[in-house]
Amino acid sequence: MTSVLGRPATLPFGVAPTALQRMAHPEGESANARAAQTRGAVFILSTLSTTPLEDVAVAASDARKWFQLYIYKDRGVTRQLVQRAQEAGFEAIVLTVDAPIFGIRYADTRNKFSLPPHFEVANFKGITRSDMTSSGTGSGVNEYVAGLLDRSLTWKDVAWLKSITQLPVILKGILTVEDAELAVKHGAAGIIVSSHGARQVDTVPAPLEVLPGIVDKLKGTSCEVYIDGGISTGTDIFKAIAIGARMAFVGRPAVWGLACGGQQGVEKVLGILEDELRITMMLSGVSSIEEINRDYVDIPTVWTSASKL
Repeated sequence: MTSVLGRPATLPFGVAPTALQRMAHPEGESANARAAQTRGAVFILSTLSTTPLEDVAVAASDARKWFQLYIYKDRGVTRQLVQRAQEAGFEAIVLTVDAPIFGIRYADTRNKFSLPPHFEVANFKGITRSDMTSSGTGSGVNEYVAGLLDRSLTWKDVAWLKSITQLPVILKGILTVEDAELAVKHGAAGIIVSSHGARQVDTVPAPLEVLPGIVDKLKGTSCEVYIDGGISTGTDIFKAIAIGARMAFVGRPAVWGLACGGQQGVEKVLGILEDELRITMMLSGVSSIEEINRDYVDIPTVWTSASKL
């Protein structure tokens, strides 16, 4: 057991935000959240969900749920989403800071990816365009978000977000020591060291590479450090914790489980990760999460000083 945001957490890993999950299974985000609830994992809901956040909250009323957010050109949309998440019982806002625009995703462009007509971006229904069922010359997803996201964001917008909610704000997409320090300066309750699934900029460091330097720099602050990206086994989780992450998040593996077996598929994936972590701990001579430290990993020297892209 560990703790996050001042509360006990059953597992030191959770489910990262991934969009459009009803494309993987009819019950989509609700099934994923229920699986996280059953296993005791923190679940982060994507803004670009195909299930309304209120429905997810009802489906997994006892789950620890965080809400992932972008800041939109129309600040009224942003404000409404934050208010709805707060009222629905989500316990944190996870602001993605590495995507003022989406990166070049050649597969989406080549396939002119868009949502099937019976799906929509459910959280936006009634407040802005929720239809992502068409594409022009390229990716329908890129074209959709390009029309909504505010590209002019600066650190002052973190202060604005904090001013409109009582919930803790976590910044997702931090990859440098400098940005981690700025996150602390601007009042972030936590950061997620992340490269957005390696889909924004090619050749950036893997999150695990920059994690040691960020953890060392934030030592002694109240800002919690999490990680996502490339986490697919229990040994990955063990290594992330050993380096200093409070919690690791998995995205793709949960969606794979969802596609294969709905809620039970995600539960199976989370169970595999838990078993792998538990056995890794036992074979390493560790009986609690608190005992895991850097003595159990071999960190390349260059990682501990990595701070720039």
